[in-house]
Order: sequence, then structure tokens, then C-alpha cells
Amino acid sequence: MRAMNETTAEHIHQVVDNVYRSESRRVFATLIRLLGDFDLAEEALHEAFAAAVEQWMRDGVPTTPRAWLVSAGRFKAIDAMRRRVRGDASLAARATRLEQATTTLEGTDDVEVEDDQLRLIFTCCHPALSPSTQVALTLREICGLRTEEIARAFLSAPSTVAQRIVRAKRKIRDARIPYQEPAIADLPERLDAVLSVIYLVFNEGYSASSGESLTRPDLSEEAIRLGRLLIELLPDPEVMGLLALMLLQESRRLARTSPTGDLILLEDQDRTLWNREQISEGTMLVERALASRRFGVYTLQAAIAAVHAEAPHAAATDWAQIVALYDVLARLEPSPVVELNRAVAVAMRDGPLAGLQRIDAILARGDLLNYHLAHAARADLCRRLGRTADAKASYQRALALAQQEPERRFLERRLSALG
Repeated sequence: MRAMNETTAEHIHQVVDNVYRSESRRVFATLIRLLGDFDLAEEALHEAFAAAVEQWMRDGVPTTPRAWLVSAGRFKAIDAMRRRVRGDASLAARATRLEQATTTLEGTDDVEVEDDQLRLIFTCCHPALSPSTQVALTLREICGLRTEEIARAFLSAPSTVAQRIVRAKRKIRDARIPYQEPAIADLPERLDAVLSVIYLVFNEGYSASSGESLTRPDLSEEAIRLGRLLIELLPDPEVMGLLALMLLQESRRLARTSPTGDLILLEDQDRTLWNREQISEGTMLVERALASRRFGVYTLQAAIAAVHAEAPHAAATDWAQIVALYDVLARLEPSPVVELNRAVAVAMRDGPLAGLQRIDAILARGDLLNYHLAHAARADLCRRLGRTADAKASYQRALALAQQEPERRFLERRLSALG
């Protein structure tokens, strides 16, 4: 009996963990709609999952775990309000309103839950908040990234990001920023922040900022799902371009790592592993966006990814077209990272020396000195030119800056191969 009970307990804990990974942010978004408060919804979310461990072990897993968790979280929030009512009379009224609302959420469908997440995105990306705060808050509240992960994305201290998120929640509460989708007339001005947030989420999933794994598929899938939802709400060319970019990059996931989790460069990937369905959809979307003549930086990046996807093997890549696309991208949104990527493309078109000269110019200006990929790119070009000492120095600098283990192992192998 004891062994059976232990097995059951282990199984339920595993089920709850799986549901948490797949549903917790959706549950949270719905609780925000019901409760109207970030902190109260977060507390209710965790109490609901704690209750699930106990009650599902006794009563079995419900047929609709998400609805059960939302309902449990709602009742936990009502209980919390009742306990605190002595200190805040307004909580009594809120608790009463919640109790008078529908007592079951079994009928909550996927469309309504998706709408909850879109509402929450636009709340987090409200123009009353600074752009960096919009991104940090959405990464934290929509996607559940830890403060440390967000800090690495921002190249900021975790304490700074934590304070930014706290202030943002306070501002939303004090300014009574509504939890709703903006009016159609207001959507375009809100779009840039939303696209930036979704792409940052995707990037953290496509190439994790640190840790043992190269990728975090859950985040990439979530970003792509949010991109699809956004297209339904606003079929703007740049929304199409962003979704195209994410699909085209995601299509290479299986080929990007070895069975042991080691990094495989684009030029060495087995292209038969690329997801042709995602490539087809991404290519169609980028063509539609380009045809509109109203595209932006995401569409241009997607077009570059599409050129890679069209090449049957690395040697067949149309590097001249890629350089031309980077030229347009650099005019539209000049940045050191775009300049670095263009330099790598120039190296592939014109030879490693041409690319190295451009990367050295970027670093000489003081740009990207703490960006490990800049030093890794320089090291590779030096290696190809036979400048072993320079290559070693740049690989060592890249290794000192890299925080992701597969990238670190790759750099260590390159260093070792140089002797």
C-alpha cells in the first residue's frame, strides 16, 4: 500500500508540474482578468497549484485542469481578501463581487483564455510605461521568466529589473490602466512594443541566454503562439514578418544541436532535419509582408532567414542577396549587431579578410566589446586566415563572456583545435 501511495504521489506531482509548465501563464492571465491585480493573481496562482497537489491526489485529476485551477485560484483570492478585510474595506466589496460572479469556470474556452493573454500583453505594453519596463513586465508576467533571466536579456542587474517590475505594477494599479485590448485606432502605436516583447521571448527560447541547454522550446512555442494570436487581431505586415522570422528560425531547431546537446553551426547543419512545413509557412508570410511595401525590420530579418532556408546546402547560399538585405536593414535600423551580422555575410561573400576588417572597426569604436558573439565571429575569421594567436585571444575573450554551456563547449573545442 505504501509503495502504491508513493507511486500515486509521485505521479500527481509530475502531472501538476506538467500542467504548471503548459498552463500556468494562461491561468495567470485569466486570474488577472478576474481579480484585476497582479500580485493577488500571482498569489492565487501559486495557492491553486498547491491545492491541486493535495486535492488531485485525493479526488483524481479533473477533466479540465486549467478551468479547475482558475476556479480554485479565484476562491483562494476571495479567502485572502476576507482575511485582509479589516485592513482595507475596499477588499470586502471586491470579494463580494467575485463571489457573486459565475461560480464555475468549466465553460471557459480556449478563445477566451487566448483573449486574456492578449489583453494582458497590451496592458503590460501600455504607453504609460517605458519601453524597457513594458518588455520586462511582459517577460515576467506573460511568460514567467525569472528576474535573473530578464536581467541577462537587458544586460542589467537583477535588482534593477525587480525594482522596474514592482514600479510598473504599482503604476498600472495607481493609474487604473485598463485590462483590455486597445481600440483599433490605438493599435499601431502600441504594436512596436508588443512585437519587441514577443521577439525577445522567442530569442530566449531559440538561444537561451545561459544554462545547460542551447534552447528553451517552451518559450519559442509560446512566442510563435502569441504571434499567431496577434495576426488574428491585427494582420499588419510587420506582424506577418515577425511570425515568419520566428517560424523560419524555429525550423532549424532539430539541426542546431547534436544528440549530446552540442552546438552545430548553420553551415554544418543537416538540412534534411529542417522543418519544411515551418519554412513553407514562413516563406509565404514574408512574401506577403514584402509585397505590402509597408514592412520593417522583422520582415527584412525574415527575408534573410528565407534566403538561408532556400539553399539546399551551405555552399549554395546566396550571400550577395543576404548582404543586400543587410544593407537595407542597416539603413532602416542601424545598430552594431546588424553591422556585425552584415560583416559576417560580407566575409562569406568576399572572403574572411573583408569581414575581419569590418568587425575590427566595430570593436575599435568600443561597440560590442562585451558581446561574446562579436569576439567569436572575429576568432573564426582569424582562424580561417591562419592568424592563430589572434584567433586564440578572441576565442578566450568570447569564452569569458559566454554564459550558455553549449556555446562554451563549442568555444573550448575551437580553442583546443588551435593547440
